[in-house]
Amino acid sequence: MDFEGTVLTVDALLERAKAAPAPRPRADVGIRHEAASNARSFMSMPNTGDKARDGWRFAILQTLDDYRSTLKRGGPTLAAQVFTTEPPRTGSDEIDAAFAALAEFLAHRDGWSVPEWALDTSRCVENWYADVPAGFRDEAENESPPEFRSRGIYITCRTLARA
Repeated sequence: MDFEGTVLTVDALLERAKAAPAPRPRADVGIRHEAASNARSFMSMPNTGDKARDGWRFAILQTLDDYRSTLKRGGPTLAAQVFTTEPPRTGSDEIDAAFAALAEFLAHRDGWSVPEWALDTSRCVENWYADVPAGFRDEAENESPPEFRSRGIYITCRTLARA
């Protein structure tokens, strides 16, 4: 059987995609993972010698991915629930502070209330460059969002960018 349809150019496909209505959030999708469960999972991981680095890569960036997925599927009210339950202390002050910074950052960005636990002033460290190579520390000091900087965490603008 021969193809009898129309072959569209890439530009035409992109225009069609841009013109399509955005998906509407659904309230029935639920939450698959939350910050607290990611903290508990991280705590059960074997120690590789750099708890803060491992925690940033697994617990924090995983929580960011979970939040973005929930936001896309259910909107900001549902996504905020990723941070409803306070994450347990992980044994890494850096990661404990990063959970609070991420919750506050996303709440401010997406318009929901910062959870009370994220305002705990003990969730702070001194000058931690989260997964930032030494050559990019000046950049991190200039670009770090206030929610992270106020807790002593420095990141670059690319740090929270995920594919």
